[in-house]
Amino acid sequence: MPTHHSHTPAKPSITLVDLSFDWPDGTPALTGLSGTFTPGRTGLVGRNGSGKSTLLRLIAGLLTPTRGHIDTVGEVGYLPQTLTLEATTTIADLLGVAGTVAALRAIEAGDVAQEHFDAVGDDWDIEARAAAALERIGLPGIELDRRVVELSGGEAMLTAVTGLRLRGTPITLLDEPTNNLDRSARARLSGLIDDWPGTLVVVSHDLELLERMDVTAELHDGRLETFGGPYSAWRAHLENEQAAAEQAARTADQALKVEKRQQIESQTKLARRERTGRRAQREGGLPKIVAGTLARKAQNSAAGLRAVHEDKVRSAQAAVDAADARVREDEHIRLDLPDPAVPRSRRLLELTDGVTEVVLQGPERLALVGGNGTGKSTLVARLLAGTAADPAQGEAAGASAGGIGRRGGEAPSRPGGRLLTERVGYLPQRLDGLDDEASAMDNVRAVAPDLPAGEVRNRLARLLLRGDTVDRPVSTLSGGERFRVCIARLLLADPPAQLLILDEPTNNLDIASVEQLAEALDAYRGALLVISHDHPFLRRIGIDAVVELDAVGRLHRRAELPD
Repeated sequence: MPTHHSHTPAKPSITLVDLSFDWPDGTPALTGLSGTFTPGRTGLVGRNGSGKSTLLRLIAGLLTPTRGHIDTVGEVGYLPQTLTLEATTTIADLLGVAGTVAALRAIEAGDVAQEHFDAVGDDWDIEARAAAALERIGLPGIELDRRVVELSGGEAMLTAVTGLRLRGTPITLLDEPTNNLDRSARARLSGLIDDWPGTLVVVSHDLELLERMDVTAELHDGRLETFGGPYSAWRAHLENEQAAAEQAARTADQALKVEKRQQIESQTKLARRERTGRRAQREGGLPKIVAGTLARKAQNSAAGLRAVHEDKVRSAQAAVDAADARVREDEHIRLDLPDPAVPRSRRLLELTDGVTEVVLQGPERLALVGGNGTGKSTLVARLLAGTAADPAQGEAAGASAGGIGRRGGEAPSRPGGRLLTERVGYLPQRLDGLDDEASAMDNVRAVAPDLPAGEVRNRLARLLLRGDTVDRPVSTLSGGERFRVCIARLLLADPPAQLLILDEPTNNLDIASVEQLAEALDAYRGALLVISHDHPFLRRIGIDAVVELDAVGRLHRRAELPD
C-alpha cells in the first residue's frame, strides 16, 4: 500500500532502519522492518501478534533490536498496556513528578542543597500544573501523596497519560490507552489527545479514538505502511485497493487460462502436423535427404512455437502470482455452534439492589454498564462465587468496588443477585481462566470431555488454531491465540452454556478479532451478560436490554446505551 500525504511530508521523528527483533528462544517478532513516524497523531493498527506492542517497546528503549536500529528526535514517553503499580505508588509517582515535588518541598522546608534546585529545574509551578491537569481529567482536589491503589483502573490509566502530557517529551507512545476507561473517561482522554504536542503514536482497537488520528499506520505481513487520514478513510482506501487487487487477480487468472488453452491447441496442431508429415513421407516416396531436411525444419519450427507459448504461459503465471500477492488472505472465524436450547420462559439470572430487580430470561442479551469503579466486575465475581444473594449496605462492602468517584456522596450499597443455571461460561478481563501449562487441545477437552479429539481439532481449526499450535502449552501462545482458546472453551463446552458472562471482552483485541468475536456471538443462541465500555461492539452483538450500575450501587434500567 503506498504512503499518502495530504501535504508536504514532515521530517520523520521516528525512523526504523531494517529493524529486527527475536525473542530469547529465537522466535522472530519483527524482521527487516523499515519505516517512519512523523509529528502529529498516528494510530498504529494491525492484527494481534503482528508486533505492535513489541515495536512500541523497541522505540521506547525497553527492548534492544536484534538487528537494525531506531533513530528518534528526542526523549520518548511510553504508556504500557497494563500499568504495574505497587501498593506504595502515589499520584505523584504515576504523574512522574514525585522527585520534583519532593525537592520543591525540601527547599520550602529550608533545605538549600544544590541537588534539590537541580531536581526542580524550571518546574517551580509543578504542583499547580499537576492539580490543573488532574482537574481536567475529572480528579479535582486529589492530593499528590494519595496512593494510586485508591483509584479505579480507568482513573489510574488517565492519570498515567496525564503524567506523560506533563513531561512533554517530544515523542509519546500509548499502548491501548482506552482499555478499562468508561465513556466519560474516554471523552477526557480524547480531549488530551486532540491537542497533544509533538509526536504521538497510539496503538488501539478503539474505533472512536482512531478517528481522531491524523495518520493511520498498519503493521501487516512484516511491513509498516502509512496513510494520511483517520481509520475510516484508511479502511475505505484499503477496501477499494483490495477490490481492485481481486479484480486484477481474476483478470490475470483468466489470461493464464487462455494462454494454457492456446498452448494445448498449438501442441495438438503440431502433433497432428507431425503425424501427417510422417504419413506423407511414407506414402509419397520422398528421397530420404529431402524428407530429413523437411523434418528438421518442421521440428525447429515446432520447437520455436512451443518456446513462444511456454514464455507466454510463464509470463501469465508471473502476472497471476504478482496479482495474488496484492490480495490479502485474512481469515475469519467460522463456527457452527450447538443450540443450548434455552426456553424463552427460562429465568437464568436475577440482579437486585434491594429496590430494582432485573431478570435475564431466555436467550436475552443484557449489557451491564457504568462508570469506572462502580463495581461491575466485583458483582460478577460475587455472582459466580455464589456470594451475591443479598444486597449488603455499608462502607466495607462499597470499598471493595474501588474507585474515588463517590467522595462526599451517598453511602454506597452493594447490589446482589443469583445465577439460576449451572451452565455458565465466563470470559474474564485478563483471559486468566486457562491452564497455562496445558495445550489448547487439553484446555478445550477439559470442558468437552466427550467430544472426540478429531472433532475438537476441527472446531479449533475453525477458530484459526491449527497444526502444532493446538498442542503447544497455552503459555507460549500469542495474545490473539490465547483469546481464541478462551472463546473455544466458552463456545464448545459440552453441554453448551446457557449463559455467557463476558467482562470487557474487547480489551486488548485487534479490530479484526473484535469483529470475529461478534460473528461467533451472532451464532450463539443462549443468553449473554456483557460488561463493556465499547458501545459500538455492544450494538454490533444486538443487546436487548441495558442496566447501568451507578456510583452508589444502584441499578437503573436504560432504554438505550448511555452516552
